[in-house]
Amino acid sequence: MTNTATPTVAIDVRNLEKSFHLHTQGDVALTVLRGLDFRVMAGECVVLSGPSGAGKSTLLRCLYGNYLAQDGQIFVRHDGVMVDIASAHHRTILDVRRRTLGYVSQFLRVVPRVPTLDVVADPLIHSGVALDEARAKAADLLSRLAVPERLWNVAPQTFSGGEQQRVNIARGFALEYPILLLDEPTSALDPENRQRVAGLIEDAKKRGAAVVGIFHDHDFGSMVGTRWFNVQPVTKAAA
Repeated sequence: MTNTATPTVAIDVRNLEKSFHLHTQGDVALTVLRGLDFRVMAGECVVLSGPSGAGKSTLLRCLYGNYLAQDGQIFVRHDGVMVDIASAHHRTILDVRRRTLGYVSQFLRVVPRVPTLDVVADPLIHSGVALDEARAKAADLLSRLAVPERLWNVAPQTFSGGEQQRVNIARGFALEYPILLLDEPTSALDPENRQRVAGLIEDAKKRGAAVVGIFHDHDFGSMVGTRWFNVQPVTKAAA
């Protein structure tokens, strides 16, 4: 029997505009995104493409609520309803981030001197998972990403760039977020470790997560992506 169920919309961006005001340069308004429409379904990975400076990372930060949009709507499915990140109260945005919207960048930012195992387990603990269960999940992810067990009780600030990046990825995938935003998380990884990350992304897709990613390696994007979305640069700056 053919499954004819309609795919669930996880992200629905409508007429998004984002500008930056350059106060030290005559208050010029540099428009990075304009009239952008963008939709992501549950269970797919959309790879953002486009030249450097086109606004790919800006789009991710708008989706996460780090950047305030000048116009448009950014609907994210949270607890079964669509929440407009562009206009939601900051407490609502924090709740969406805590339970629905994961964000993984290429840089690890954590509290100093916290052991690696607890860095990865932290999102689970804050979501109410018991400490032992959270640490067990963290250990499984660190193992999958080939972070040596001898490092699990050491703070990751002393690790190599690639090791820190794998810890960061493990932390981002620890909680099974319905939506994942990935901003070049594999940029410092070798092919073998990129393959491990690809496995995590495939697992996320299979459980129905919507993934939006920017990837340094075009071949990696082709491997994990369901489809590509080209972000077109906006060239005109308005005074």
